[in-house]
Amino acid sequence: MPTKRKVVAIIDDNLDILGAMGRLLSTLGYDTELYASKEEFLDAAMTSEAICLIVDVHLGTASGIELALELVNAGYTFSTIFMSGDRRESIKMRAMEVGAVAFLTKPFCVDALIKALAMVPPRRAIL
Repeated sequence: MPTKRKVVAIIDDNLDILGAMGRLLSTLGYDTELYASKEEFLDAAMTSEAICLIVDVHLGTASGIELALELVNAGYTFSTIFMSGDRRESIKMRAMEVGAVAFLTKPFCVDALIKALAMVPPRRAIL
């Protein structure tokens, strides 16, 4: 019986971080979908195979939290791990309020990412 692919979508406007996260997740056994903006992911959301999104809170002029809210309002049920270099507790609280599985403060260690990914439930269907 074939095993289901584990796909994670990463959304970050910093191309260096985007690429590094893609390579890291590949070494951990995940396939990745890489998006450099909120708009890129919104255009691809319907066909995404991701079991989880890893989203930067600050996406240039956009917000990763706004992206999560837009996806929920559109009926998507992606599990989301937020990451940010912003250490304000209010940002973390807002991310958790919109249903984040985890919040990682940059820079974070690989073990923290592994623990966060372990909390991701199997992908649910679109509502």
